[in-house]
Amino acid sequence: MTAASARGGQSPVAMRGLATRNPVAKLLAALLIALPLVITIDPVSAGVALVLELPLLLAAGIGWRRFWLRTLPLWIAAPAAAVTISLYGEQSGAELFAWAFVHVSEGSVALGFAAALRVLAIGLPAVVLFITVDPTDLADGLAQILRLPARFVIGGLAGMRMLGLLAEDWRALALARRARGVADAGRLRRALGMAFALLVLAIRRGSALATAMESRAFGAPGRRTWARESRLTASDVVIIAGGLAISAAALSVSIGVGAFHPVFGAG
Repeated sequence: MTAASARGGQSPVAMRGLATRNPVAKLLAALLIALPLVITIDPVSAGVALVLELPLLLAAGIGWRRFWLRTLPLWIAAPAAAVTISLYGEQSGAELFAWAFVHVSEGSVALGFAAALRVLAIGLPAVVLFITVDPTDLADGLAQILRLPARFVIGGLAGMRMLGLLAEDWRALALARRARGVADAGRLRRALGMAFALLVLAIRRGSALATAMESRAFGAPGRRTWARESRLTASDVVIIAGGLAISAAALSVSIGVGAFHPVFGAG
């Protein structure tokens, strides 16, 4: 018996903190946190959520180096969104700067700041919570706990597993073409040729995989059994409740200070 089966199907990745919790609990927590941040554009709700997320991020059990590497796109996207909205967003309040099509006002700067906070508040928990999620664990949870169609879930899992082979196939194609002396010139033409070859290879592998899955009755009617049981424990419920609490606190503070600005009423 493996450690994964002993823990009800969860993979032994980063066996500490939130890493050992059910992926469905992490998914629900991330969705609950993001809910108020997609219906309002005020900076207060995003700021409150971001502050309350800090204990959750610290409990994720990942190293600082890994944290900064995985969240680097968010730290780039947040200021980029702030600058773009500040320059070209809806104008309101006193105008601070104007040149050609660029008009910066107090309202556009506030909106850009709110957008940056929202990117971080939504993206950080989603990235951190899913760093240690194994695709097989997630598929088991989606099918057994959320009752999603098993055929859809297993097909998606198979597709995710195949994604890891694309880089290896690309490298093998590059080496094979170089060995035949056709990889020294025409970089764009070479890339297009390799992309087409990779597409053909992916279609062939997908067809073989589909045949293998059908031969194992993956598309058969009837109740499916699972090799690994996926269930929510008390700790998983605590994580979901934490996400709900963060969402409720962010909305409550935003409404309480009068900063709540729903998206559907932004126009």
